[in-house]
Amino acid sequence: MSELLEHETLWHLAVGQTASASRVFSDKDLVEYSDLTGDKNPIFRSDSEAKKVSFDRTIVPWPLLSGMFSDLLGTQLPGRGTGWLKQKNSFPNAAYPGDTITAKVEIVRIRADKKIVNLKSTCTTQDGIVVCAGDTLVWVENLENQSEKK
Repeated sequence: MSELLEHETLWHLAVGQTASASRVFSDKDLVEYSDLTGDKNPIFRSDSEAKKVSFDRTIVPWPLLSGMFSDLLGTQLPGRGTGWLKQKNSFPNAAYPGDTITAKVEIVRIRADKKIVNLKSTCTTQDGIVVCAGDTLVWVENLENQSEKK
């Protein structure tokens, strides 16, 4: 196994590359999430229930925040064909419907010999408050149009 260097690249990927996207989750999104998944957690559905556990009001479900990473990984960085292997997240603060949430992924390590990439992943509000922070591991064997990006 070769020792990997920070400057090592894999196709078009390099340590330090980032991608981001923003969106606003609405109350309707939370209802649709609940209907689709069956997740009836009251803190995602009721202001009064959310207040009982110290939130200001109904919060955005954590899987919706994590889903923003899925979009970035599969469409921007590394790109279409990425295999999402592992995600570890923490949720230090709540995100609320109406907040503008920006998800960002950043390549922190490339293991070209294994075609594996580690990324740092974060979601922040319009006020810069971190609502999700994590580490991501992806496999990049199947990148679409990889021959054009070598």
